[in-house]
Amino acid sequence: MSENAVPFLSLEHITVRYLDKTLFTGLNWELLRGQQWAITGNSGSGKTALLNTIAGKFNVINGGIHYHFYDHYRQTHTVTDPYFTYRNLLSLVAHHHDFRNRSNTTDFYYQQRFNSMDSSDAPTVQQHLYGENGVPPQEDPLLAPLRIGPLMGKELIKLSNGETRRVMIARALLQKPVLLMLDNPFTGIDVQTRQHFMEMVNQIISSGITVLLVTSPTEIPSNITHVLTLDNGAITGRYTREEYLRSPAPLAATQAATAIDADKLRAFINPAARPFDTIVRMEQVKVQYGENVILDDINWTVRTNEKWALLGPNGAGKSTLLSLINGDNPQAYANEIYLFDRKRGTGESIWDIKRKIGFVSPELHQYFPAGNNCLQVVCSGFHDILGQSRTASPEQTEHANGWMEILGIGSYSAQPFKQVPESVQRLALLARALVKDPPLLIFDEPCQGLDAQQKQHFKSVIDTLCAVMEFSLIFVTHYQEEIPGAVTKVLKLEKGKVV
Repeated sequence: MSENAVPFLSLEHITVRYLDKTLFTGLNWELLRGQQWAITGNSGSGKTALLNTIAGKFNVINGGIHYHFYDHYRQTHTVTDPYFTYRNLLSLVAHHHDFRNRSNTTDFYYQQRFNSMDSSDAPTVQQHLYGENGVPPQEDPLLAPLRIGPLMGKELIKLSNGETRRVMIARALLQKPVLLMLDNPFTGIDVQTRQHFMEMVNQIISSGITVLLVTSPTEIPSNITHVLTLDNGAITGRYTREEYLRSPAPLAATQAATAIDADKLRAFINPAARPFDTIVRMEQVKVQYGENVILDDINWTVRTNEKWALLGPNGAGKSTLLSLINGDNPQAYANEIYLFDRKRGTGESIWDIKRKIGFVSPELHQYFPAGNNCLQVVCSGFHDILGQSRTASPEQTEHANGWMEILGIGSYSAQPFKQVPESVQRLALLARALVKDPPLLIFDEPCQGLDAQQKQHFKSVIDTLCAVMEFSLIFVTHYQEEIPGAVTKVLKLEKGKVV
């Protein structure tokens, strides 16, 4: 038997349940030694669930998973630890981080990165990787592709999306896995960083580690040898890399989302008077932490009803710029910043500002309590809080339900927010932003994690809202094709400066 025919991992007629939902029924798949697989499919098709199943996080109630690589390891290594299992030989890098404060008693909160005193409670990259007093080796060839050295002294909470992903992969590699599973490592990062990540995955594969990669059909590294396609919890194709690249793009198997009804929207909204001339005005704004300058000499004006794209690579300063507008960064008081025709620091509260802003970001997903259902998440927008700690009035609940119906997600109102498809989560966050009819909407990479069809639907929803309603828009993305047609102005940042 050739080495390429040696089984590495087998899923044998598995039926999988998580909570009260059946995810897979009678699923069969075998991965041979030397093969490297990408897993693709529409959002909600089961890609992440498959990785979690292999990692042992979900219940296999029928059939079984055979970890041949674990058997091989036991035959070729002396194992004295009685608790050593297949889990010791695999690492799963999820799409969202689970970083915690140094005390390990509390999770990060959304504004923590912008508050210098509170961010000091976050561990540095070195502490996260090597322990509180651990010292990294002079050269760690395993981590070389990740270029982690310059980040060692940086607090986790201050990392950009790309830096966060690199640190998560570094943590996984330090466990010396035989199998490394990566869940959408390329989303939320700029074009240049995506190319570097492609090369990084290739180098990890070249080092002898087997990789399972959930990714989009257009972002498959060259060292991936095979592609598995999923839809609605079922395998729809097994391909060699060459077969997959030659095959025509599969048609979306899920039904197209219903377009938002403009007439229904006009009848639903009650247009508020917009008494503001200038929504945002920044004059020579500078933000720095110690010697590290994040924003430098920013001059920018957003007027009523203007639609802007905010662009730039990871680490350019986009999130910090948004935090100055959104009331999350105390350095706003040290700068010449006007919001809604009023200078910051002249008596207005953070809540006065937040009341006028609707904010949508996939990052918000992590900060809602696990028990919140979709309606509770939408209603939290009335109070500008992350979680339903205040009860919505009957009128507010009716209004929130109205927005969910307009956006086509009314049937999800009672379902747990963290268990619905990502496209529904994104529309629920959009409804949360819209319930208070704000004069400014900020969308920070709102299409992250959505498949091509869902991105197109979200974009058409935004364009319809822009055509019917009056508000200013700031739209952040790394993908040109995600920018709504209504956007007519662009601000681009690079290394904290306007370019």
